[in-house]
Amino acid sequence: MVTVAASAIPLVAELPGRVEASRVAEVRARAAGIVLKREFEEGSEVKAGDRLFQIDPAPLRAAQASARASLSRAQAALNVARLKAERYSSLVETRAISQQEYDDAVATRDLAKADVDLAKAALETASLNLGYATVTAPIRGRIGRAAVTEGALVGQNEATPLATVQQIDPVYVNLTQSSSDALRLKRALESGSAASETAQVVILTEDGREHPHPGRLLFSEVSVDESTGTIALRAEVPNPDRSLLPGMYVRARLQQAVARDAITVPQQAVVRAGDAASVWVVKDGKAERREVKVTAAHGDQWVIASGLAAGEHIVVDGLQRVQPGADVKPVAWPGSQVAATEQTQKTP
Repeated sequence: MVTVAASAIPLVAELPGRVEASRVAEVRARAAGIVLKREFEEGSEVKAGDRLFQIDPAPLRAAQASARASLSRAQAALNVARLKAERYSSLVETRAISQQEYDDAVATRDLAKADVDLAKAALETASLNLGYATVTAPIRGRIGRAAVTEGALVGQNEATPLATVQQIDPVYVNLTQSSSDALRLKRALESGSAASETAQVVILTEDGREHPHPGRLLFSEVSVDESTGTIALRAEVPNPDRSLLPGMYVRARLQQAVARDAITVPQQAVVRAGDAASVWVVKDGKAERREVKVTAAHGDQWVIASGLAAGEHIVVDGLQRVQPGADVKPVAWPGSQVAATEQTQKTP
């Protein structure tokens, strides 16, 4: 047998989840033209600012030259209008010209100033479009397959998708937890039977292996999904080896609190029959069956919510030979560091 003792154990929930990239950027063509070259390897890592595609810059360069010429022309017209307005300023004082002629000269000068501003804006737009001919990565991450090939016409009346860059170090893991489990944890916290700690998340991959880098819980939703009765949680997990990929199904072990006075027993000591669970308790040297309520697993132990108290003794080995009222003899149990007993049944 083993002696039941109360101890502090972490309350761990194992939740299903999906991996999601922490940042996703769709690379799109912002300038119209023919794609001349793809300058990246599909599936490779790229850095922010790396060249990805080259769109034919010749028409855009010509548009920039035209805008620059229009600016020069507008500036020349402004100079003429300014000089004329300055000459008319002295002439109108001596009444050599009419006030109307002077006002027309001033208005022409102001219009020329506006034309210069308009030409500068057109030149800036043409320069931006020329810069957009070289498509670069907006963020650091892993780039997927190219959506277009060389020779494709892009950017005609819309920003054509070219590729997608996803940042997968770190990744987000979107989890769901039932509202009943969340409510149970909240009541434990309010009653003082559990102490809140910083939540650490351990990820288990599809093959059951443990991801070597634990993550942290970012937030949980403040509302319950009416269709599923669950609460959404999100964890951030380091992924330097890129083993977690977006869309991958995982399970997460989330330590949400610590139970101060939890009762745990070896799993082999609990006898299950349908939804009921029981243990054999040794009292005054006799064995008696006791129904218990099991809430969760903790390693190779079951967490007992009710039915046992600290200091009681339970049978661990030889359960198939135990009968109500059977005598027990204490012996060392090899599966534990504490004392255990082996049952010795007497004939009634």
